Amino acid sequence: MSHIPTIPRREDKPSVWTRPRGPAPQEGGGRERPSGRGPYGRDPRGGGPFGGGPPDQGPPKLKREPIFTMPTSVIVMVALLAVVHAVRSQLGYYRDLEVLAWFAFIPARYTMEWAMLPGGIYAGVWTFVTYALLHGSLMHIITNAIWLLAFGSAVARRFGALRFWLFSAAAAAGGAAVHLAMHPGETIPVVGASAAIAGQMAAAARFVFDDAGPLMFRHAPDDARYRRPAGSLIDVFRNRKALAFIMIWFAINLLVGLGGNVGAGATIAWEAHIGGFLVGLLAFRLFDPVR
Repeated sequence: MSHIPTIPRREDKPSVWTRPRGPAPQEGGGRERPSGRGPYGRDPRGGGPFGGGPPDQGPPKLKREPIFTMPTSVIVMVALLAVVHAVRSQLGYYRDLEVLAWFAFIPARYTMEWAMLPGGIYAGVWTFVTYALLHGSLMHIITNAIWLLAFGSAVARRFGALRFWLFSAAAAAGGAAVHLAMHPGETIPVVGASAAIAGQMAAAARFVFDDAGPLMFRHAPDDARYRRPAGSLIDVFRNRKALAFIMIWFAINLLVGLGGNVGAGATIAWEAHIGGFLVGLLAFRLFDPVR
């Protein structure tokens, strides 16, 4: 049996609902200075439980983190692709065909019989890049946006905005050139940023697989890791992780090429993917600012 404490009488128990009207007199006729403690040791002015401390300021304020941790150049690129696709979706069928004729990459444009496509010789130059801004479907653009955020972010942090955009354009042009070489005179328009993103994947493989590289699943983003000098192309093939990534990437694209159609009569221009990847792998040094 445990001992039950004696319940104090009402007149002996201090009240927690009333405050003294004034300080109690102390010996010598002076007044008692406030102790900073209320009933049961709690400061009625908001101090700590034992009195005498500063008022309770509440929990410490957490540092605000940015909503988007991706580089601005990558976010702008994804937004541009989305806006272009949204505008095209509002156009009629024939208007959209005009857009494709002006800005999609069409190998037949470089033959005599199709040389009169809109834009003439100038479109024969800009469509090497502008086709990357167009996409065939919403799923197409979502898939490319995911890969762009994953691999383009690493390249953009290392290159900076201007170099990143120029490098992506070069990879897109390289993909179009390989596709033209493999399909001369073809009338099917080529659209999509896949070749540019393939170049970004190859560029990322040049530095993210280093021992102290900025792999997202191992390290938090750190500018110092993106500024480490990259090894040579031979060093990349000596790196087992980088070599495995490159081999798997090529294997997947070859399987996709052998698979043929993806539905609705559309095919994957896997040759353009390989062209963009080769540009990213070989031209990395031309754009890399780290020496």
